[in-house]
Parts: sequence; C-alpha cells; structure tokens
Amino acid sequence: MTIRTAINRVTENERINFALTNRIPRRALTRFMGWFSKIEQPIVRDLSIAAWRLFCDVDLKDAKKTQFLSLHDCFIRELEEGARPVDRAREVLVSPCDGIVGACGAIAGNVLLQVKGFPYTLEELLCDPALAALYRDGRYVTLRLTAGMYHRFHAPHDCRVGRVMHVPGDAWNVNPATLRRVERVYCRNERAVLKLGLDHGGATVAMVAVAAILVAGIRLNFVDIPTDGRDRNWAVDPVAARFRKGDEMGWFEHGSTIVMLAPAGFELCDGVAVEARLQMGRPLLRLA
Repeated sequence: MTIRTAINRVTENERINFALTNRIPRRALTRFMGWFSKIEQPIVRDLSIAAWRLFCDVDLKDAKKTQFLSLHDCFIRELEEGARPVDRAREVLVSPCDGIVGACGAIAGNVLLQVKGFPYTLEELLCDPALAALYRDGRYVTLRLTAGMYHRFHAPHDCRVGRVMHVPGDAWNVNPATLRRVERVYCRNERAVLKLGLDHGGATVAMVAVAAILVAGIRLNFVDIPTDGRDRNWAVDPVAARFRKGDEMGWFEHGSTIVMLAPAGFELCDGVAVEARLQMGRPLLRLA
C-alpha cells in the first residue's frame, strides 16, 4: 500500500465516521442511548457490553467490580482504590480525568484553539464575561474522554466550588473528525461550567464538562443537574462544596471532553502535549 493510498483510506474512514455520528438526529439518539444503556435484562446487558468492548478500547482490569447491572453501570464504573495515583505537590493541578490531550497552551487574549485553524473565545465557551476575564492570556488544556475510558472526573486540586452553571446546547461528537470540520463545537454543545477556588495560592480555575452525542447526562456529586432542565441556562451560586485533590466530583454517562482553564501564571507540566494520553491524577498545570 502506498502512502497516498493509506492517507486516502484514513480520510475516507474519517468522513464516514463524521457522517455516521453527526448527520443523524443527535439529541434523539442520545436520549435513546440513555434509556437503552440502563436496561438490566441480562441478555441485553451482556450483548451490549460485548459489542461496546468489540468496537471500543475498553479496559476493565482496574474496575472496582467485575459484574455490572447494565451497560450504563459499566460506563460509569468506579475504579479500585489506588488505581490512579494523585500528584500531591501543592503547586500542581492534576488531570481531573483520563483523557487524550486535544489542544493546549497559552490563551491568546481571549482566544483558544479547538484544533489548528479553528478558534473560539472564552466568552463563547463560558457564557460569563466576568469569569472569562479571569483567563485572558492564561493557559488551557482540553481532555477528550473516549467511549471506552473511565468516565468519572475528579478535583484537580484542594478547592471550593464557588459556582456551577449549566449551558444548554447540541450533542455534536467531539472526536477529531468533527473537531476538524465543525467550528466552535465546545461552544455549541451542552456543558457544565465549574468555578473552582484553589486553597493553595488563591487562584480561580474553571473546569468545563462538555457533553456530546450519546452523553445522556453530566452528573455532579454535589449539585443535581435536572434532566428536565437541559434546555435552559441555570446556575447555582454559591455552592460552597469543598474537595481534596483527587476527590470524585461527578461523571459523564459516555465519553466526552473537559476543558481546563487557568489564569496567567500557570504553565503546562512536562508531558502535556497534543495527543498525549493522561490518567486522572497526573500533573497537568503548574503554578510558575
């Protein structure tokens, strides 16, 4: 096979993937998946988990339990104690989830990159000009959770959640095929914006949990996101929930993306680069 043939094949596969996961009734399919994945009938459960493992890179060896009630139960599995060591350095923000780094680096004024050539702004993402102003010329990292990954997310540092805002939106896929074709995907999709005040240094960081196709819900341990309120903005302020670094904060009900935002004065940690695979608890951003 020539290099040109290989490139053409990859391009064609990506085009098919984009069509199959986006040129469909995204919301309707997401609602259906939310219902179907919770079916606890043993045959349905076993076949759906087997199909999921066949088509996705699923690793269950560090799961807390080995038997699951449903596909959904397997999606949102917990891990064994100690499966994700957490860096305890006071100046380090750790990765809140398992994920693949999409884009990362300096925020140019208020502009971030979805992928090269596809910019979006802090104001579009956060829908809060005052919060967006905190991250001008700061640092950002996007972390994409694939369908087979561990879907729970955790506190990046000892912190207090000062505010949670829900932003309604679409359910575009957030895979590379979509990110290279559709502008401002993270700003189009449903998301939850968490404003976190760090105990060390007093900085305020933001964690944006972005939903996607088949993500039947973003769940938080400390605030209920009502399923009947997904079509409207709402906010809880103040929240005053406290977490230690590494404490579980919530989960996605499928794969998706977290965008981490830090103000000026933070730098990327070693090894944080596009396409790097990170586990929850690994160093992500460091206070310079």
